[in-house]
Amino acid sequence: MKRIATTLLALAAAASLGACSKNAQDQSAEAANAIGADVSATTRNAVDDVQAATDQALDSAGAALDNAGDKMKSGADKADKKLDEHLDKAGDAIRNGADKARDATGNALKDAGNAIDRN
Repeated sequence: MKRIATTLLALAAAASLGACSKNAQDQSAEAANAIGADVSATTRNAVDDVQAATDQALDSAGAALDNAGDKMKSGADKADKKLDEHLDKAGDAIRNGADKARDATGNALKDAGNAIDRN
């Protein structure tokens, strides 16, 4: 868009130069050059600003992804620890149940043996 405006301005300046004095032509040419330089500098600044904003956005996104990864790892570590605790409790409960069953079986066998001896 800026190039089109610059081109149109340069064409208008060139068309009007034919009807002007040498001094007016020189001043018009200088003005056109100054406008072209301003447009070029403005475009460079805009490109630099866009690049800086893009870099900042990418850095911010990278930091957010790093933080999310850290939180996920922390959550997974906590879940792993909880799972280990629950599995330990389940193992203890199974072991206690097996001990009780073994004791009950032993007592039942003693009682059966005693009952046989009495008869």
